[in-house]
Amino acid sequence: MKAIRKFTVRAVLPEPLAALDELAGNLRWSWHEPTRQLFERIAPELWREIGTDPVALLGAVDPRRLDELAQDHDYVAEVNATRDALRDYLEQPRWYQSLEGEKPAAIAYFSPEFGIAAALPQYSGGLGILAGDHLKSASDLGLPLVGVGLFYRAGYFSQAISPDGWQMESYPLLDPDGLPLAVLRRADGSAVQVSLALPDDRTLHARVWQAKVGRVRLLLLDADIPENADDLRLVTDRLYGGGGEHRLLQELLLGIGGARAVKLWSTLLGLPEPEVFHTNEGHAGFLGFERISSLIGEGLSFQEALQVARAGTVFTTHTPVAAGIDRFDRSLVHRYFATDLLPGVDVEDLLALGAEGYAGGSSEVFNMAIMGLRLGQHANGVSTLHGEVSRKMFNGLWPGFDSADVPITSITNGVHAPSWTDPALKSLASSKLGTSDTSTANWASSEVSDQDLWSVRGQMRQQFVEDARRRLLNAWRDQNPGGIAPAWIGRVFDPNVLTIGFARRVPTYKRLTLMLHDPERLRSLLLHPEHPIQIVIAGKSHPADEEGKRLIQQIVQFAADPALRGRIAFLPDYNIAMAQLMYPGTDVWLNNPLRPLEACGTSGMKAALNGALNLSILDGWWPEYYDGKNGWAIPSADSAGDAAERDRVEADALYELIEHQVAPMFYERNGDDVPERWVSNIRHTLSTLSPQLSADRMVSEYVQRLYRPAGHFEALMSANNYRAARELAAWKGKIVSAWPQVAVTHVESGGVSAVPEVGDDLHLRAHVQLNGLSADDVTVEVVYGKSLGTDELRDVAIAALAPAPAPAQVKAAPAGGATLFTGTVELDRAGTFGYTVRVVPKNALLISPAEMGLVAVAS
Repeated sequence: MKAIRKFTVRAVLPEPLAALDELAGNLRWSWHEPTRQLFERIAPELWREIGTDPVALLGAVDPRRLDELAQDHDYVAEVNATRDALRDYLEQPRWYQSLEGEKPAAIAYFSPEFGIAAALPQYSGGLGILAGDHLKSASDLGLPLVGVGLFYRAGYFSQAISPDGWQMESYPLLDPDGLPLAVLRRADGSAVQVSLALPDDRTLHARVWQAKVGRVRLLLLDADIPENADDLRLVTDRLYGGGGEHRLLQELLLGIGGARAVKLWSTLLGLPEPEVFHTNEGHAGFLGFERISSLIGEGLSFQEALQVARAGTVFTTHTPVAAGIDRFDRSLVHRYFATDLLPGVDVEDLLALGAEGYAGGSSEVFNMAIMGLRLGQHANGVSTLHGEVSRKMFNGLWPGFDSADVPITSITNGVHAPSWTDPALKSLASSKLGTSDTSTANWASSEVSDQDLWSVRGQMRQQFVEDARRRLLNAWRDQNPGGIAPAWIGRVFDPNVLTIGFARRVPTYKRLTLMLHDPERLRSLLLHPEHPIQIVIAGKSHPADEEGKRLIQQIVQFAADPALRGRIAFLPDYNIAMAQLMYPGTDVWLNNPLRPLEACGTSGMKAALNGALNLSILDGWWPEYYDGKNGWAIPSADSAGDAAERDRVEADALYELIEHQVAPMFYERNGDDVPERWVSNIRHTLSTLSPQLSADRMVSEYVQRLYRPAGHFEALMSANNYRAARELAAWKGKIVSAWPQVAVTHVESGGVSAVPEVGDDLHLRAHVQLNGLSADDVTVEVVYGKSLGTDELRDVAIAALAPAPAPAQVKAAPAGGATLFTGTVELDRAGTFGYTVRVVPKNALLISPAEMGLVAVAS
């Protein structure tokens, strides 16, 4: 029989072990190895069985074992010392506190998913894992940051594979009382709720769960409460579940409800309200309108409030393809906002900010990424290449500007080293290099021998093989209840064979099955008599993605061949717990997306932190960091005639690299059976990539390049009863009104030789019709560079022209009342040269000349 309801009964700890409850209640245990070891010692087998979850462990362990440990004075002393160390970590100043100068007093970070620990399954893939790593590093660095998300009662789905290889989904319900969560309550003990007005006089309510992530608090909104109608209780049922209206409700709750929850939380704890709001993808973008509504309540107009909200908002885009962006029917958005949901906000003003008002856009949709960019003055992609792709992708919002001018920067993702580095490698660093921080350890030191590194790599491969066999055995038993498992499962993978890993979500562009392009070629690599390889594969396809499921099925069916099943396997239900053993246990991490569709791809980063080498298409983060010693670059066939030809060329390149470079180097051993060249590359990878791939580097970049500027501009907008915001809104209105008649009417040049030579000065005189604007309202620029056959400029440089003195302006009268701007450009290089003159708005409160999307160019 099945239970109609399940809940978790928490253990009553003996008084000497009371500190265990405090340690279990803070998710720092998910990356703090001494705390994890403390819980593991309670019941090692149970610890592994329940998935390394302290809360579940304390609920499942025999009370007699706890009583026994309560009498162990050494263990009790260690528990108390670890608790004291946690308190010290929470209270002592860290990196952020040491920063001098202006910095935000509070930052809110919004994301639809957070992957912090396997014990809190509120993530589907890379976006959530990144968000979890962001919170962890924010904690380690001491940022005053609060995370905001939703609590999904079923999280993402659990994956099983049918006998014919088809993905099957199930949605086990989570009991929040059995998770490291607590309800946010007022001083009188009542639970905090946020409420959203919906159409038809309905209201959506949500309670707020809190998770402690080190020094950072994570707030998760939960609609599954009695105050809601039955259908509204399902708003937070599943991550990325349901259709358009269901998704819209989730994003309304995340953005608007989340902003309200942060405000309540700040007030209850007596903390400053956030000055900076960071939205991790567009899903939470409606938070900007909640802030605008609050500011309108303080007496600002919509446009004035928009300036304040924009100034303090950071928007991070993660998708390099339009299909990855949430787009809602305009009529549906209108229906939800033509209510009392956002007092003071006119629905047409709101709709305008999500409109695809550019060539190729649709007038029938509301685009969440477009809204995010219009509501966020500070925007970024997640790798250098992705920044370039994003500037081209969203160029339509800044018509008349080259993509290089589009105000979207990039901060390359990083991964939280303490979470993803194997304990064995941490232990080696600690014993030989005097630090357990593998991202800063001196891996070039002779204190760590080649044998040391190779031995640790072998341990990590061995533990992964054992875990893979256990997972395959459990999956077989789930399919065959009561059956006797076949012996071959116990022989899957060999801890001495070159191991290649491939694990990620399974959309088609990531090309899970590229390795199968020539099945016989792959078979020969797997079974090579001297240089065999083995491949471990994992990943989930979105439940609605039939093509992704077919790709998984092809892999599973290929791996079912009795001759191959010891060398290749698909592990079902990819999650954090699996990944934390897979990354360290693989020698090579494979990534072969269609370039440039991988925004970043952090799985290869996690593998590199453990000394694995990457074998990847030059996409995402890899073009920035590939140097020839940390792995291999698979050549891209971007110019191939069609998709099939591109796959063939790139698959052949993959096979060639494995057969002739990767595998031979792995098996090239010295007299001590150590592959010296391979280990040299491991050492190089750990030395050069570990600091760069760290989430600490990423978060510190966000602080310096985005959070501090956002905080600065938000403070400027808010000072003196929002004086600057009011002035900026009025100035922008003036500029927008005048701009259609702003023009460069005439450009004169002189000063160069009959045959221009390097060193000549090009003198420019530009006559500009300002249509009532002053010269201080604009910047007139000469844009110059190499002029190619298409007249497009390359290697562009920009120089400002200055308003000419009054007498010169008089002489310029024939230009018809235009204002004269002059300047000089030195011809400092040989070759073709071209230039143009443009006019852009100028204001100290704009972060980019292109920010308003207005430009007048000489014709």
